[in-house]
Amino acid sequence: MKIFRELSADIVKDTVATIGIFDGVHLAHRQIINRLTALSRKFGCSSLLITLWPHPRYVLNKESADLKLLTTLNEKLALLKDAGIENVLLIPFDKQFASTPFDMFIQKYLVEKLRVRHLVVGYNHQFGKDREGNLENLKKYADKACFMLEQMPKIEVDNQRVSSSTIRSLIIDGKIDLANKMLGYNFSLSGEVIKGDNIGRKIGFPTANIEVSELYKIIPVDGVYAVQADIQGEIFQGMMNIGTRPTIHEKGRKVIETNFFNFDGDLYEKNITIQFFKRIREEKRFSSVELLVEQIAMDKIDIQNYFKQINTKS
Repeated sequence: MKIFRELSADIVKDTVATIGIFDGVHLAHRQIINRLTALSRKFGCSSLLITLWPHPRYVLNKESADLKLLTTLNEKLALLKDAGIENVLLIPFDKQFASTPFDMFIQKYLVEKLRVRHLVVGYNHQFGKDREGNLENLKKYADKACFMLEQMPKIEVDNQRVSSSTIRSLIIDGKIDLANKMLGYNFSLSGEVIKGDNIGRKIGFPTANIEVSELYKIIPVDGVYAVQADIQGEIFQGMMNIGTRPTIHEKGRKVIETNFFNFDGDLYEKNITIQFFKRIREEKRFSSVELLVEQIAMDKIDIQNYFKQINTKS
């Protein structure tokens, strides 16, 4: 996959293209990408995905600074590559670009620079200044500019429309299994394993503490989760706790710590990616450490049984 960060002379032209943020590269996004791939084969040309970075809400609305994203930029690009996109135009988004009227954007970018032959957009798609690049206006301009326009239908999972905002809400609510259905893969967190206070080791459940470096990456709600990770080429299942560990610390800082089953190795200062499968329970305070240990032991059994069930089904 080629990545273009500006409209250089060697940028791909005469393409089938799409425009969007594509946070998460979820099922609705993949529907668009699959259509692009089919059209590129039909017309004998390349596929091009035009996206923006950073997310426009970070630039346009200071109140959106707490917006968390499903994917980092590198994660998004990796998912787009896996989905089969041949070319990505990554446009730096700033206030000057945000002031560009949608018709000027179409003329300058799509028509003159890229010579787009076929544009595919998603359900309820809007872009450009004041979000004037809606389907109705796009249709009017497509006729003038002589490119084909196609809108994909909405996709629903469990009677909910698949969208990045819906998936973010599900993750914040701890509904990881439904979020995964909409994503089409397992949500994950990546980070460096850092030294903790060794409390887990002292109570018989040693943990790897994960530090997520990208501050804009969404973190699921506090609780205990069934997770797995690829560690040195081998898959290990485990249980993750996200929270402040109220039984141990009355006012502790939030940590992300994972106990991997049947793993006995040194992960300090290594970067790992952990996939989420299901939220088992909320984090809660116990009246004693002994009761906490009993609950953790039960959590382990529950998670092991969960993985046995899903492995049997598959």
